[in-house]
Amino acid sequence: MKLKEKISLEEVCGQTFKIRLLEASEYGKAAFTHYLHNHQNEVSQFYKKEAIQHVKRALEYKFPNEDISSIIAEEALQYMLFDFKKDAPFPEPSNPKFKFIDLFAGIGGFRIAMQSLGGKCVFSSEWDEQAKKTYEANFGEVPFGDITKEETKKFIPDGFDVLCAGFPCQAFSIAGKRGGFEDTRGTLFFDVAEIIKRKQPKAIFLENVKGLINHDKGKTLKTILYVLREDLGYFVPDPKLINAKDFGVPQNRERIFIVGFRADLGIDSFEYPEPTNQNVSFEDVKEKSPVSVKYYLSNTYLNTLINHKKRHESKGNGFGFEIIPDDGIANAVVCGGMGRERNLVYDDRIEDFTPVTHIKGEVNRQGIRKMTPREWARLQGFPDNFIIPVADASAYKQFGNSVAVPAIKATANEIIKRILKNA
Repeated sequence: MKLKEKISLEEVCGQTFKIRLLEASEYGKAAFTHYLHNHQNEVSQFYKKEAIQHVKRALEYKFPNEDISSIIAEEALQYMLFDFKKDAPFPEPSNPKFKFIDLFAGIGGFRIAMQSLGGKCVFSSEWDEQAKKTYEANFGEVPFGDITKEETKKFIPDGFDVLCAGFPCQAFSIAGKRGGFEDTRGTLFFDVAEIIKRKQPKAIFLENVKGLINHDKGKTLKTILYVLREDLGYFVPDPKLINAKDFGVPQNRERIFIVGFRADLGIDSFEYPEPTNQNVSFEDVKEKSPVSVKYYLSNTYLNTLINHKKRHESKGNGFGFEIIPDDGIANAVVCGGMGRERNLVYDDRIEDFTPVTHIKGEVNRQGIRKMTPREWARLQGFPDNFIIPVADASAYKQFGNSVAVPAIKATANEIIKRILKNA
């Protein structure tokens, strides 16, 4: 069988076939899209074998009566290079200045920031399937899965410049030990450290919640810094709390940033970016048109929130819902709990109070509603052409878990200036 005689370009690159490709094996779909992103550079060698096997499996599914060889699959793979990535809203820069990897990638906040500075992503990893859908829709790439698996780590290429990771915070077992590399086993930071040890990137950029500072009475952060500085030999200045509201978005969101540089670069100083001092408020990100009635609270639910807050206030607690004025700054968006209820807004532009979802009671007449997923996206600094392909519940979770893009970009700019200067 000769591919050109039996299968047209449209059949190979057609939408039905592409869908089948992206439904196949766990590593195959990631390797396939990573190969297409990197076919013009040396990184492609890490993905080509699995990408060919992936296409072969898909061809065998589409043409069950044909003898599909790896050579035919490779030819099909080459056909696909012609129109791939053309529809991705956030393509890589045409002339990249540096390479980076995107660990715990979420929906790509780090990637948007790094690409805007001239970076090319050569590996991405994210375990959440809904987040992967959003990532693929915007970058044309399916992230690899669980980074704790050795099979996943084997796909990480050599020679990238920056490791980016917004890793989850976990406790370490350091009782009676020095608090070094081995004490982080079983945590996701161990996997980050292991990748740094193996690949020796020029720079590292880690992001975490503010609570990391006091986590396990400060032992967790102390261990992280010990591993990076002593075990891995990186120059790591003291971490800094960075607030998103200081970098052009109306959200009070503090996160700890940790940066580091490989010792042989000779970098021995680093200054985190200064606040931009932009005057921002919720009004800057508010929907310009009236939104669906589904975002407005019912009277029953609103009364529940009011009573809940009163009970806490009677006990001296400040816990409860909050309504953000148009000229105010939003609270941090988070993936669960009171995340949406602490960021309610007034919006009297509602035109039809007829419920479109099952609610108890009637829609409130005070114009109190939740922020929309797009407003959350803007609070995190995502541009309006960022595609949200998932249901609202997943979207809130994804933006709540994401990084604030402008703060990441400002800090990354300082990192990149140093590694390019020392190249």
